[in-house]
Amino acid sequence: MTALYISAAHKSSGKTILSMGLCAALKNRGYSVQAFKKGPDYIDPAWLGLASGKPCHNLDFFTSTTRFIQSQFYHYAANNDVALVEGNKGLHDGLSLDGSDSNAALAKLLNLPVVLVLDSMGITRGIAPMLKGLQSFDPEVRVAGVILNKVAGSRHKSKLVAAVETYTDIPIFGVVGRDRSLELDERHLGLIPGNELGSEAGGFIQKLQARVSEEVDLDKILACKSTDSHDFKLEFCKKPKRSGLRIAIARDQSFGFYYPADLDRFAELGVTLVEFDTSTDAGLPGSIDGLLIGGGFPETKLRAISSNRSLLIDIKVKLSNGLPAYAECGGLMYLSRSIQFNDLILPMVGTIPADVVMHKTPQGRGYVQLESTPAHPWTGNPGTGLLNAHEFHYSSLANLAPDTQFAYRVKRGHGIDGTNDGIMVGNLLANYCHLRQTDTCEWVDQFVDFINQCKNSIHDDHDKQKRSQSN
Repeated sequence: MTALYISAAHKSSGKTILSMGLCAALKNRGYSVQAFKKGPDYIDPAWLGLASGKPCHNLDFFTSTTRFIQSQFYHYAANNDVALVEGNKGLHDGLSLDGSDSNAALAKLLNLPVVLVLDSMGITRGIAPMLKGLQSFDPEVRVAGVILNKVAGSRHKSKLVAAVETYTDIPIFGVVGRDRSLELDERHLGLIPGNELGSEAGGFIQKLQARVSEEVDLDKILACKSTDSHDFKLEFCKKPKRSGLRIAIARDQSFGFYYPADLDRFAELGVTLVEFDTSTDAGLPGSIDGLLIGGGFPETKLRAISSNRSLLIDIKVKLSNGLPAYAECGGLMYLSRSIQFNDLILPMVGTIPADVVMHKTPQGRGYVQLESTPAHPWTGNPGTGLLNAHEFHYSSLANLAPDTQFAYRVKRGHGIDGTNDGIMVGNLLANYCHLRQTDTCEWVDQFVDFINQCKNSIHDDHDKQKRSQSN
C-alpha cells in the first residue's frame, strides 16, 4: 500500500489544497484513497473526504492514545491502495516542546514517509537550508520528497530546482505554480466547508485534480510506502450492540461537523441516524428516540433557519416533553433563544435560556479539558476523570439564566464562561466543546445508553399508569 504524510515548514503552505489534489488525482487514476487529518479539525477532513470519495478520519494525540491512533489508522487504511495523512501546521509543530505530539511524531508512530509542501513565495536559494534544517532536526523522520508550491514562474522554478538539487539529497516530487484560482476562501475558523458550496465544491476539486496531475509526479507519490504492516483492526472495533434506536441528526448547509468514526460507532450500536434539514424540513423525522445537532455555522443561514418556525416549535415541544438530545457548539447556538450576527438578531428554538452573540475574535479556540459534575446526565469519564476535547467558537452566551445547571467544569479552555460548559435542560445536554469517540471518551456509547434509559423509563411509567388504572 502507498502511504505518505503530507507536511510543511509552517501553516498556510498549501498542504490542504495539494492533499485534496493528490487524493482526487490518485482516485482519478483508479486507486482507492483513504485520507486522514492530524488534529481535531472538521473542515479540512470534509474537503479531503470529497476529494478521495470516502470519509476522512482524524488522528489526534490529545483526544486519544497512541495505540488508538495506530489502531484507527490501520483499520481505515486497510484494503485501500493509498493512505494519505495531512498534517497540521509545520512538521515539527505541536503542543509539547519535546515534539511528542508533533507531525513528525505522528509520521514516526505510523512509520510513514514525509512529503514536504514548501511555500516558495519570496525564496530561492534559501529553500535549501530550510529543507536541510527540517531534515536534520529529527533524523528519524523519513523525508521522501518535496513539492515546491506557489512558484512564480519558469525563472523562479529553475532557481528553486537548482538549489534543492545542488545542496540537498531530497527528490523533487512536483513544482506547482502560483494560482489564485486554486485557493479557497477562508472564514474565521478556516476554509469554508464543502457542504456549503454544493456543486461548486466538485468543480473546484476537478480543477485541482487536473492541475496536480500535470505538475506533480504521481508515480513518485505512489512509490512512497509505510515500513510497517501491523494489523490493529480487531483492537479498534468493539463488539457491536443492537439497540434499534432512531436518532434524528441535523445535516445540512448549517450543520456538518461530525466525525465519520463517531457516526460509524452509532451504526455499530444498531442506531439509525435519520437526517433532517434545519432550513427546509417542517418538523423532526417521525418515530425518533433521540436528537443530535452537531457543530456548524448557523449564523450563515440565519434567516432560513429562523423563518422555519414549524421545525423550531416542533423541536422545542419535543425537548420539553423529554426527548433525549445532545448538541455541540452550532447546535447549542441553534437551541438558544436567539442569535445576534452583525446587526441581525433572530429567534431560534428557545430551549436553552440564553442569547447568542457573534464576535469578531475567538471566544474559545483550541484544546480543552473537562471534569464532569455530579449532575452530568450520562457520562462517567473513563481513566483519569478528565475529558479531553476541543472548542472553536466566535460566539458567546448572553443573558444566561442564573440557575443554569452545568455538566462540566472547565479545567483548560473557555467553554461557556471560562469555568463551566455543558448546559442541561431536561434530557438535553448542549456544550461548546466538541467530543470525539476514542478510547478515552466513549461519548457515543454513553449517549446511546442514556437514550435507552430514557426509553425504558417511559415504558416503566406507562406500565405503572396501566396498573394504577386497572386497580
